Amino acid sequence: MAGATVTATDSNFDEVVLKSDKPVLVDFWAAWCGPCRQIAPSLEAIADEHSEKLTVVKLNIDENPGVAAKYGIMSIPTMNVYQSGEVVKTIVGAKPKAAIERDLADFIG
Repeated sequence: MAGATVTATDSNFDEVVLKSDKPVLVDFWAAWCGPCRQIAPSLEAIADEHSEKLTVVKLNIDENPGVAAKYGIMSIPTMNVYQSGEVVKTIVGAKPKAAIERDLADFIG
């Protein structure tokens, strides 16, 4: 099933991410970023498999520089987990799906 991930923008970020009642994994990415494209299928799969516990959101930093700047995103891919409007975990760099799931164990376990 494709499309399990949600797209965030500077304008809807608060609504989609900060006001969510469950943890949200935000993938900060850009179209030109090879490693970002590499992890995209893993994030889709995680979104599918763990949708009841975790929302996976993608935010294109080129189109939405405001949020990226606000959270100090310096390199991509960077994934932040937000809970109750706060960043509770940051994962930097492309990793295999199993490694991302290990990093998310507190939220999806």
